[in-house]
Amino acid sequence: MNELLQSMSTAQKVGQLFLIRCPQENEAAAVACFQPAGLVLFSVDFENRTAEECLARVNAMQEASLIPLLVSADEEGGTVCRVSRQPALRTEKFPSPRELYSAGGWEAVEADAEEKCVLLRRVGVNVNLAPVCDLSDDPAHFIYQRAVSGDPEVASSFVKRVVKISESHGIGTVLKHFPGYGGNADTHVGASVDKRPLSQFRAADLKPFAAGVEAGSHAVMMSHNIVSCLDRRDPASLSPRLHAFLRAELKFDGVIVTDDLQMDAVSQYWDEGEAAVRAVLAGNDLLCASRWETQIPAVIRAAENGLLPMARLDEAVLRVLGWKKKLGLL
Repeated sequence: MNELLQSMSTAQKVGQLFLIRCPQENEAAAVACFQPAGLVLFSVDFENRTAEECLARVNAMQEASLIPLLVSADEEGGTVCRVSRQPALRTEKFPSPRELYSAGGWEAVEADAEEKCVLLRRVGVNVNLAPVCDLSDDPAHFIYQRAVSGDPEVASSFVKRVVKISESHGIGTVLKHFPGYGGNADTHVGASVDKRPLSQFRAADLKPFAAGVEAGSHAVMMSHNIVSCLDRRDPASLSPRLHAFLRAELKFDGVIVTDDLQMDAVSQYWDEGEAAVRAVLAGNDLLCASRWETQIPAVIRAAENGLLPMARLDEAVLRVLGWKKKLGLL
């Protein structure tokens, strides 16, 4: 890994910090130019395409990349299904984790995880931006439809099973949304402040994340909630305190990923380039970026002018490359 790192230019290193929203035209050329760590595929990337066409498109982008790409999609089940909602790829979308567990217990959960992995591999996806580790039993909560349960033991068992099955199929997993969404508002549309005490996180919300790390997941996604018991000012995704807490509390040395930096909880308060630089300085190793054409150059400039220390850049790149190696991409 160190030998590969030493062979990379600053621009190539910065590219490995970005999980970019897949461009809709000249995709291979964009990958060849920016050399990102990987792609985030949305529903539009699967619409009106057969599995073979999806795979061919991904393979063309893989061929344009000097380092194999992480190819990710949100395939949680229920309200968030980028792949299975397409009739050409599955007769019906995967059910939500809550519906699945309620109807069929752990046998249904495991069969569902197996089938998801097979489908994702067919279309060229090697990272599922799941499982959701958040807890909720209140239908009024934004996260309720995406959470398997409000019981930390049930959620922990769910996460552990999904991670183990996914990793056995060579599908990377991303535990989200650290440190637990709770009853907070939707950060897609504005800021949200979580006022719960740290004791409550330790007693409940952190348990599914710990179970996922123990099961072998190599990535954790930070929420955009302001978690006031740890940092009253910055959202978790931009907070050095939250990143240090994750590393220390869960003994986690894998890849920390931001939620999309274009979500309003971030984009309403920081411009695109500043948000990206702040995210890396806070401790993120991988940035989900919709405005990557602006953000990648901004982070390159920060590295070149010394605002972003080379040691922080190298640390993040090594973690990303390490994840790719564990997935069998390197």
